[in-house]
Amino acid sequence: MDITVHRPGELTGADRSAWTALQSAAPAMGAPHLANPFLAPEFTLAVGRCRSGVRIAVIREDGRPTAFLPFQRSPLGVGRAIGLGVSDAQGLVHRPGLRWDARELLRACGLSVLEFDHLVEGQRPFDEGLLRPHASPVIDVDQGFGRYLERLRAQSPKFVRTTLAKERRLGRDVGPVRYVHDERDPNALRTLARWKSAQYRRTGRSDRFARPWIVRLVRELFHTRTDSFAGLLSVLYAGERPIAAHFGPRTGSVLSCWFPAYDPAYAKYSPGLVLHLRMAEAAAGASMAYLDMGRGGAAYKDSLKTRELRVAEGWVMRAHPVALGHWARRAPVRALREAVLARPELRGPADRLLKQVGRLRSGR
Repeated sequence: MDITVHRPGELTGADRSAWTALQSAAPAMGAPHLANPFLAPEFTLAVGRCRSGVRIAVIREDGRPTAFLPFQRSPLGVGRAIGLGVSDAQGLVHRPGLRWDARELLRACGLSVLEFDHLVEGQRPFDEGLLRPHASPVIDVDQGFGRYLERLRAQSPKFVRTTLAKERRLGRDVGPVRYVHDERDPNALRTLARWKSAQYRRTGRSDRFARPWIVRLVRELFHTRTDSFAGLLSVLYAGERPIAAHFGPRTGSVLSCWFPAYDPAYAKYSPGLVLHLRMAEAAAGASMAYLDMGRGGAAYKDSLKTRELRVAEGWVMRAHPVALGHWARRAPVRALREAVLARPELRGPADRLLKQVGRLRSGR
């Protein structure tokens, strides 16, 4: 097994094609999680245009590339999964049955520690690390949109009936409802960013759209379109007015639900739920397998999901002072956050506190 490490611009066209081929074959080989767009070469290359320290480890067998590990490296040798904090799927994209040694891989990459927050399933050599599993809900549409609605009605008949009724009421009160699955107007993307930024501030969360590199990354992905990957902007209109929108990357089989938002003036119509139903319908029509809503609990995800994937958060380390220092600095904060999220009696007050902070930020 030969391991080489490359900067994004050093990756050859043949290597990129091999990476894409591994992803395309993954669903048929029993590893659909490897087809996630956050594991695509296009996403890594876009991050590389927005952030420093991006590297790609390539594992070759008999001279042929059989696995790719994208990551970001600090000068001290601390590694982070590519796009850590914004990507919803991380790990090694590899051929079926590939076996690798995690510490050997870290050593070849010049890393003492590699951190994940959305490590996908099937990464057994990384399981020896300090990893904690989390649920990541998905919407299955591989059997068609009609079958998906049947499953939703079986889970909660009132939810489907109420959401579709609100969509009809939106059409009567505001204007004819129109859904555009692949909107190419940059103004619509700017509207979505404005809504999302306001939502972050309103709920007391860190505003991702206040970070220039994330704004640039979204713009880069919006303009990235290949046969196997695209940044997809979907918009729900009432008349000519945008009511809700979503932007996220997609491959041929998976759409990642990344940045959804809506105009709060129309909140009574549940436009975010209506938007997700229309996204599911369009994804089914495009013969996609599922929509990945990403890790994290939310009422709307519980209402829409059909099942859950498992992703992991934590570190893979080798014996090194830098690795121990990184763990000592990060572990207490992560443990406190996990304790709050795991206990409903703490999660509720914490959420209310964040919203109060949001109201103070907004001057309300």
